[in-house]
Formats: sequence, structure tokens, C-alpha cells
Amino acid sequence: MRFARKVWKLLVAVKDALALLFLLAFFGVIYAALMARPAPGRVEDGALLLSLDGTVVEEKSKADPLALLAGSGERMQEFQARDVERALRLAATDTRIKAVVLDLSRFLGGRYVHLHDIGAAMDAVRKAGKPVLTFANVYADDGVQLAAHASEAWVDPMGGAFVAGPGGNFQFYKGLFDKYGVNAHVYRVGTYKSAVEPYLRTDLSPEAREDFKLVLDAQWNALRTEVAKARPKAQLDRMVADPVGWNRAAGNDMAEAAKAAGLIDRIGDATEFDARVQKIVGESKAPHGEDAPGYAHTALATWLAANPVKEEGDAIGVVTIAGEIVDGDAGPGTAGGDRIAKLLDENREEGMKALVVRIDSPGGSVMASERIRRAIQRWRDAKIPVVVSMGSMAASGGYWVSTPGQRVFAEPATITGSIGVFAFIPSFEKTLSDFGVTSDGVRSTPLAGQPDILGGFTPEVDGLLQGSVESIYGKFLGIVGKARGKSPQQVDAIAQGRVWPGAEGQRIGLVDQMGGLDDALAYAAKLGGVGNGKWHAEYLAEPEDGFSAFVESLTSGSQEQAAYDFAGLVAMRQRSQMAQAVSRLDAVMGARGVQAYCLACAAGPDYRAKVRPVREDSTLAMLARVVGWK
Repeated sequence: MRFARKVWKLLVAVKDALALLFLLAFFGVIYAALMARPAPGRVEDGALLLSLDGTVVEEKSKADPLALLAGSGERMQEFQARDVERALRLAATDTRIKAVVLDLSRFLGGRYVHLHDIGAAMDAVRKAGKPVLTFANVYADDGVQLAAHASEAWVDPMGGAFVAGPGGNFQFYKGLFDKYGVNAHVYRVGTYKSAVEPYLRTDLSPEAREDFKLVLDAQWNALRTEVAKARPKAQLDRMVADPVGWNRAAGNDMAEAAKAAGLIDRIGDATEFDARVQKIVGESKAPHGEDAPGYAHTALATWLAANPVKEEGDAIGVVTIAGEIVDGDAGPGTAGGDRIAKLLDENREEGMKALVVRIDSPGGSVMASERIRRAIQRWRDAKIPVVVSMGSMAASGGYWVSTPGQRVFAEPATITGSIGVFAFIPSFEKTLSDFGVTSDGVRSTPLAGQPDILGGFTPEVDGLLQGSVESIYGKFLGIVGKARGKSPQQVDAIAQGRVWPGAEGQRIGLVDQMGGLDDALAYAAKLGGVGNGKWHAEYLAEPEDGFSAFVESLTSGSQEQAAYDFAGLVAMRQRSQMAQAVSRLDAVMGARGVQAYCLACAAGPDYRAKVRPVREDSTLAMLARVVGWK
């Protein structure tokens, strides 16, 4: 009988393997057929339709095709900010485009700096005499920022628009650790290095509160100023001062309240909006999908394919450091130190005139940050000019990798600084003791068997770990001091883990100049000796995996991401807030070594976050099993 069961299991395994091979072959045939098409869809005279069904990011993350096929890798769509901006600027000068439409029905947001640049491109379209229309069921801060630049902003009668402003709460775990006997071993340098406070305190320290307020005030003022400039009649201050009274004055109709406050222009459903666009650009005569609007339009992907980037003149290399900086080959979308260092080293001798380092990162692993920094420095050593462009954030490890730059550009609302490091390692001797488990043994030296997360740390281990963190902080100060022409003592006075808005960063000498990526590229071309000649940006990236992109196109853009009214948006944020809390706790319990990470960069709820399961092999999962959570 036992033999028969073994045979049966073998047959089932063979069957599953054949089924998977057949599935891969099936999709491979479809992919080959699609790739055999002579060209993407043609451009139709009419509107440029930007259906932003997802998030706007600095760099799109890479999908796992097998996980997507298996149904375990579903993820939201991502749109690179530079692609959206380029599409808009092309539309401004192309006579085939009569108007631009931004469908924000399933827009999940983006960071301020990216949306600011997109808003500037929308202004360029309007300046060219072409209307820009937006539609959404409900607008939150990100959507309001884009809608402010529209000539007509529409909202569904059942929806509305509101601005909450940056900021929000963090979860603090000291009470949880105390309850279950978790011993939080924290090693840090920096009075303002608040990334470990959730594991040491039950609230923010006065220093962290001061730090956060400085950054959040800068971001809020930037948003208010932008909306006021783009839409002078918008009553943003009135809305945020008394949101309940503002809404009650319109009979608790959020759509009417938003219109009265000047945040949107017209109220109408999707059918009425489509009719309005059709009146401007005409009816579509080209074949589109069943759900496509009836007005003449060209989608973003088709538009970009029809307008490939021109690679004329000299090349200015651009390396993107986006997302958390981690050890290994992770990314794109996450800044894997080995992956980025390899990209830099492989392209250093390709004849590029200069390098622009584009950073949009809160930092992370010190080892990975240093690996990237050294690879950038090798370009400097090869006499190739290096310029840094900071996006929404370039803090902690994100600032570490900026130090080889000859000129550092940032924007007023960029979060930078956070020069400080920490390490956090939990131990569970108290937890186990509550369950009757004790530890004992024999050591040949004070370090034998250490660090022991089950039996506890010796004073010698604590001393070595704190000394290691202090040493790395000293190296951080030295690296920054050498790059910025300051002594380590001068850097320490503005460091200590403190974060700074971009404009303040320029005042204290961490940043050289205010400006975006285009400004950094132009400056790099000048340093590279291009003169009046032509040049183009060449983004350093691994060869695109066509099969992954094909599978992703079949699985992205879930309807579940949509928020159809204010309550729906609240529910979406609730889900993502839970995901953030679990992810942060799981990450810090992973004990990944010394970190240079900025907590202020993650301030406030991020409803773009996705719920992901806790790793079964993580310390958090182990603790959950010990105390009976799962």
C-alpha cells in the first residue's frame, strides 16, 4: 500500500510539471504572436488619454512572471513619472492631439515632486492652447494636485474632493514588546534618528516631533502654493480649517462642496464626461476595446511607442536609485546594492559624457549604500563628471549615495539629510522565560555563542554593536564632510539623524542648487563638455524582459483598487495602513544589519501600499507562533 501511494505521488508530480510546462508554452506562443505584430496601434487624431490606473513612481518595479501566472503576484500598475511627463510635453506640440484627458478613477497617488513635474507638463499643454480635462469618482490630495492644473476638473455626483495634508500617525510597539517580553536591543547615533523610536517608546520624542514638523510644513506649504498658483480661486485653507462645516454648507454633498471650494469645475458621471470630451475632439473612428470611451483618443502606451526617445548626440548616463536600499540584486523599484553597482561598472567605459545619479530613496542598508557610493566614485575616478538629482527623498542611505556628486540638485519639498545610523536586534529570553524555557551553558570567552537571541546578549556584545554603529556614523560624517567641504564636526552639527526639506538642505550646505532632473541633466552635459551640441539621457538598466512585461500586462490593473466614493477611499487607506504597520514591524524584526534609514520619509498613511503576507521564516512570524497569534 505504501508503494502504491509513492507511485501515485510521483504521477501527480509528473502531471503538475507537465501542466506547468504546457501553460508556459501556451503563453509563450501568445507572446510570440503579439511580438510579431508590425507595430503598436496607430495614433488617432483626438485626445491623449492617460488612464492612470495605479501609482506614479520614480522607477517601475519588476514583476515575477511565474508568481503572476500562479495568481500569487498580483500587483497594482505603476507609471514612471518621466514617461507621463514626456507624453504630456509631446502632446503640447503635436497637432494630432486636440486635448488631454487624465482618467483618475483608479488613481492611487504619487509623491509630491513627481506630481509637481507632471502638473508643470499639464500647464505646458494648456499654454499651447489645448484643454486638459480630468475625471475621478473621488479626489484625494494627489488627485487634487493634478486636477488643479486642469482646464476642466470633473467629479462624479456621488463622489467629491478633499485635501487632508501630509502627515499622520506611526505605530509604536514598546507596549507590545513589554507585554510579550521582547528585549529591544537598539544601537544608534543621532539625537534625531527616529527610525527606532517605535520600538523604544510609546510616542514620538520631542526631537522627532520637531523634525517631522519641519519637513511636513515644507511639504504642506509647497502643495498649498502650487494649488493656489494653478487654481487661484481654490479655497484650500477654508476646507482644511473646518472640513465638517465646509461640507455641511453644501448640504453634506461632497461633490457640491468641492465645486464651491473651487477644487473641481464640473459635476457629472463618466458618460457625461465622455460626451463633453467627444464634443471637443470628435467621435472615435478607430477600433478600441469594449470599455474604451467613444471619443477619438490615443492611449499612453500607444503614444509613447509612436514617439520613441530620440538618441541624438552624446549620451548622458542616468542611474536610478529608487526605493529602499537593500543588499543584493533586488529591483528595479527597490535599490539592490549589487544590482546598481553592477550597472554602473558595466557602463562606465561606454563613452558617456557624464553621469546623473537620480535618487528617490529613504535609505536602508549601510553596506549596500556604500557599495553603490563606491561604484559612483569609480566614475569620478575615471574623470567622468557626476551630478546628483534628488527626487521626493534622498535621505539617510539616500544621502550617503549622493556624496560623490560634484553638484547636488534638489527640489524645495525634497526630504534629505537624516545623517545617522542604527541597528536593532530583538531577543526573546524574557518571552521564553514566561513559557518556562530557560537558557544555560558554558562559554570559553564572553563572545562564545553570541549574539544569542534566545538566551540574551552579554554586555560585551552590546558594547561591540554600539561601537560598530558609532564607527559607521563616524565614517558617514567623514564621507559627507569630504564631499561638502566641511569638517566632521561641522557635519555632526547638522546631522544627528535630522531631516531637512530641500530648501533648508541648500541653506546648510547639503544641497547645491534647486532644480529638477532636467536641470541636473543640462548641468551634467555642460560639465561633460557637450557645449552647444546635441545630447540625450541614457538610463542605465538591465535588458527588458519582454515575457515578464507581457504577463504583467495581463494581470495588472485590478478593479479592486478603485475608490468610488469617500467611504471607499477611507476603506482603501485602512487596508494599506494595516499593510504598512505589518510590513514595518516585519522588516525591523528581520535584523538586517546596520541601517541608514529615514522614518520621516514614510510619514503619514500611504494608500498605495499593498498587503503582503509576513515571511514564514521571519522573526515576527516566530514570535507570533510562540505567543499563539497563529
